[in-house]
This record gives sequence, structure tokens and C-alpha cells, in this order.
Amino acid sequence: MATPLILLTGATGFVGRHVLRALRTRGCQLRVVVREGKESSIEADEVIVTTDLWSEKPEWYARLCAGVDTVIHAAWYAEPGQYLESAKNFECLSGTLELAQGAIAAGVRRFVGVGSCFEYDLNVGDLSVVSPLAPATPYALSKVAVFNTLSQSLPLRGAEFAWCRLFYLYGEGEDERRLVPYLRARLAAGQPAELSSGHQVRDYLDVSDAARMIADVALGHSHGAINICSGQPVTIRQFAETIADQYGRRDLLRFGARPDNLTDPPRVVGVR
Repeated sequence: MATPLILLTGATGFVGRHVLRALRTRGCQLRVVVREGKESSIEADEVIVTTDLWSEKPEWYARLCAGVDTVIHAAWYAEPGQYLESAKNFECLSGTLELAQGAIAAGVRRFVGVGSCFEYDLNVGDLSVVSPLAPATPYALSKVAVFNTLSQSLPLRGAEFAWCRLFYLYGEGEDERRLVPYLRARLAAGQPAELSSGHQVRDYLDVSDAARMIADVALGHSHGAINICSGQPVTIRQFAETIADQYGRRDLLRFGARPDNLTDPPRVVGVR
């Protein structure tokens, strides 16, 4: 019996490349779609190239999904410092809904999307899948719109739907502007790392572990929202100190050198 075909979008992104690796480790048959110029970096059974995933037409998405059993949709605009407020989120929203239409037209059995903890009301603190949603940015609004639409429409058309909400990921391939790469670069160079007070509590998870969890969801039978998280609260200060200990240089951490963001929620922790 042939192995069911999985379609993965966003396979060259921070999360998607690890999902691809997790699926290849399990011997899955894979079709990936990548932006033109990125195809040489991908190892998969089939590689489909596009100049812009979000500008494709519904007929193209239907052809993309032909013969596919499961879609894992990890593609989204994610430029650090820009993505939360960018209007490009609405392009991702419309493109995702058209991808889902194409998946239905092609008879896809299961559709797995990737969401975010930012969809929740972050004032709640400890967040389970039944916690209230209160998106506060174009990014979160667009993710919630996809979740609400597909959680209703896909099951009505005979397709299973699961939605993986990511918490605070770090690890291999992370953009250098994010916290962990910044810390590692400064510590490795023996230079001070300027930080806020570090009192905020977060839920950190290595991206490789998150990818394995997403692969589990894709190959399983769970449906609806699923938190992709560690479930372990840690302050940013503790997290930074753990990294600094790998270099033996806690003395280089400058807590309080940067002001705290007054709008930053004090606690964001996932409940699994």
C-alpha cells in the first residue's frame, strides 16, 4: 500500500524546515511548495515552485493538492519586527482560504494549519484551547479568521481540520534578530547583552520539538485547536541565564538596560 501523500507549505521557513525534517524521518511521501529560487535547498519527493504563493488562483491550488491526503500549511509572512502589524497578513489570510478551497476540490482528507498563541486573550496568562480569543494585531486577527472559517467549513465538506497554535519557539535556523541568536552572538563574542528586566513569564519550546508535535498532529486524528507548547513557565531572565551558563558568562547579561514594554503581557504559558 502506497504511503499517503502530504503537502507541506512554508518548507523553507523557520518552522517549516523542521516539520519537513520530522516528516522525512518518518518516511512520509512529501510534496512541498516553495518560492522560486529556493527549490535547490529542499529534499522532497516532489517540489512545486511558485513566484508568490499568495497570488495563485484557486485552480492552481486545486492542482497543487491533487492526490494529496494531508495538507500541512506552515507558510505565512513572518518578518521579525514587521509581521505583527503588516498588511501582508491579509494576503496570507485570503491565500490560505483559497488553498483550503483547492484542498476540498481535490478531495484532501485532512488539513493542518499553523496558528499562534497571539490569537488568545494574553491577559489570561495560562492559556488552554478553550481560553478566550482576543486578537490584537493584524497577524493575530488573520490567524483567528482562518481558524474560525476552516474549523466550520472543512468538516462540513468532509475534511478533518486541526490548528496548531505555536508559543515561543527558538532553535536552529532562527532569525538573528530574535532573542536567542542575539544572546548567543553577544556571549560568544564576550560582549554584554542588553535586556529588559526579564520578569515576564513565557513558554519556550525548541522548534525541533514543536515540529515533531506538528508532525504527530498531521499523522494523527486530533482535530480543532492544539497548543504547541512546553507547558513550562519560565521567566525571560531564567531563560537568558540558562543560555549564558552554556558560555559561563552570566556576568554579561545586563538586565534592565532596556525598558520593559508596558503593553507586554506579564505571563504567556500554554496548557497542553
